[in-house]
Amino acid sequence: MNRSRRPFVALAVAETFSITGTRLSTIAIPWLVLTMTGSATLTGVVAFTEMLPYVIAKALGGPLIDRLGAKRIAITCDSASVAVVSLVPVLYALGALSTAVLLPIVFVMGVLRGPSDGAKQSMVPHVAEQAGMPLERVTGVAGAIERLGSTVGAAAAGGLVAAIDPAPALAVNAVTFAIAALVVRWGIPAMRPVPPVEETDATTYRQDLQEGWTFLRKDAVLVGIVVMVATTNLLDQAWSTVLLPVWIRDQGHGAELLGAIFAVFSACSIGGAAIAAAIGERLPRLPIYAGAFLLTGLPRFLVFVLDSPLAGIFAVLAIGGFASGFINPILGAVIFERIPKALVGRVASLNTALCWVLIPFGSLVGGALVTLIGVGPTLLVFGLAYFATTLLPLTRRSFREFSKRPVPRAEDLDLTA
Repeated sequence: MNRSRRPFVALAVAETFSITGTRLSTIAIPWLVLTMTGSATLTGVVAFTEMLPYVIAKALGGPLIDRLGAKRIAITCDSASVAVVSLVPVLYALGALSTAVLLPIVFVMGVLRGPSDGAKQSMVPHVAEQAGMPLERVTGVAGAIERLGSTVGAAAAGGLVAAIDPAPALAVNAVTFAIAALVVRWGIPAMRPVPPVEETDATTYRQDLQEGWTFLRKDAVLVGIVVMVATTNLLDQAWSTVLLPVWIRDQGHGAELLGAIFAVFSACSIGGAAIAAAIGERLPRLPIYAGAFLLTGLPRFLVFVLDSPLAGIFAVLAIGGFASGFINPILGAVIFERIPKALVGRVASLNTALCWVLIPFGSLVGGALVTLIGVGPTLLVFGLAYFATTLLPLTRRSFREFSKRPVPRAEDLDLTA
């Protein structure tokens, strides 16, 4: 293997295992709460308890990634996640697992996952430069890897949860984090932190964080992305963690259908991401981006509102999944092109955290609305909200520069250690 491509391959493999495990927990934990309590509201509360610290930790971890190095942060957080996730199957086996015990565990899971995901994301420009690939190709491959991990994780989760209880299934999640940490440790060379490591205090840390925030809020394109993606992420979170599990349960199906739905959606999105990787740099960014959101949004909610047959549901999910595969590769290229090297950790982590900031509330709002008006009407409300949000690229002035590729400055080109 060409040594220059080794870090890229290692990052792709690490992301595969990390995302596979995350997808498994995304299915297993809500299903665990539903089987333990039967409450859609508590299911939303547990998801909120994991996602809120995830978003905060990712936002606050950016300066540490720039100062200590992305590799060190990724290995440390993934290694700690092994021990934390393992608590769930262990406590379950001892008969000591309850919702009150589960809440602090998922809280810590979120705290660790945030900086770990941010660190891996910050490695993208580095490995792209070493591999000599355009960002669209690297982010496209990363998108395909993300969807592949989601597919494998969803299928495994559905099968495992159907075969055994959801708590023991989370033992596999711990294994995936361990593998991800080992691959990053041995496959990605140490990257020089930017700025150089030095003794820091709270004031310096705040200044680093403020510098990243100032850059982000002054970039109209990045702000436009945050507004749109944060809103759709809220709706997606409600769909995946509350609305879909409740609809499946009410229809008399089991966790295997939940896993199959995620697997089909993710599997088809691999095709879209693969095309984005191959020809992404030649595609018109804004039309593809807006069109992909239109195909993957409202139809995915409406098909469940209409109680469509499973064949129709899977067909709609296949189309939406394929379209969704184009979104993250385009977003990744646009975002990384606009961030100076010295600010990658801070700005990328802040950008992602802001895009995810409403996700915890998606579970809460979804659970509350299901309890109040039922799953069908809630699906319709969320679907219409998704459609309205996907029209933002056609109306917001900030998206006018979405397709322009900024010329990188000389000081931002040296991404090697």
